[in-house]
Amino acid sequence: MAFEPRGGVPLSEPAQPAAVEVAGAAAAAGEGLPAALRVQILAAEHWSLLATRSLAWNEVFTRAGMLLSALAGAIVALALVGQGSQFGTTFVTFGIVILPVVLFLGETTYLRMGSSNMVEAMSVIGMNRIRHAYLEIAPELEPYFVTGSHDDPAGVGATMGVRPGANQLAHFLSATPVVVFVINGVVAGAIAGLVLVALGFGGPVAIGGSIVVFLVVVALHVAHGRRLVARAQAASVTRFPGSPPTPSW
Repeated sequence: MAFEPRGGVPLSEPAQPAAVEVAGAAAAAGEGLPAALRVQILAAEHWSLLATRSLAWNEVFTRAGMLLSALAGAIVALALVGQGSQFGTTFVTFGIVILPVVLFLGETTYLRMGSSNMVEAMSVIGMNRIRHAYLEIAPELEPYFVTGSHDDPAGVGATMGVRPGANQLAHFLSATPVVVFVINGVVAGAIAGLVLVALGFGGPVAIGGSIVVFLVVVALHVAHGRRLVARAQAASVTRFPGSPPTPSW
């Protein structure tokens, strides 16, 4: 399909928005943008970052819900098969078949959460920079901001709700990725125990192997998370350091 108009008449260029015309005129005159236009541009970017952060959170919750639903279904199926087979060979074989599917879903969920957390951190840094620009335009508004206006770790933490002096261990344990990789460790340990039982080992050996696998899986996830955080901090450039405002809530 041709997109040229009939008769060879060239298409006219779309009219530029008034804000673009004002910006072009100011740039041609060598002047800075008017404060109202700067606020308009910053507000548009602010809403874009806010929408991106919201989508990242929605994806995290959706993936976590899918994992928990799959885990619940697998547990119910294992219980039914176990009752029907007196927890014999059929139960062990069924568990070895179905639990790796749950573990795969859990691992992909954890990895996707890591990517979503990086997107959220990028969005928070961008919004903090925009709030810093707001305060440069109107410094008298600073008492009304309860989130960070600096893009250093303290400012990012203030926007994410990590208050200074808060219990970091409690914040870490309550994070959704931690819950997911603990579930992954439990599922991996259960798979290891079933495999050991299928190979003819007794209960104590199977339980011990399950515990070892659980601890190894959790340690690997913690190490992976630390590498992600270190990589993100190394790639982040602090443009507006400073102490964030103390939240008033």
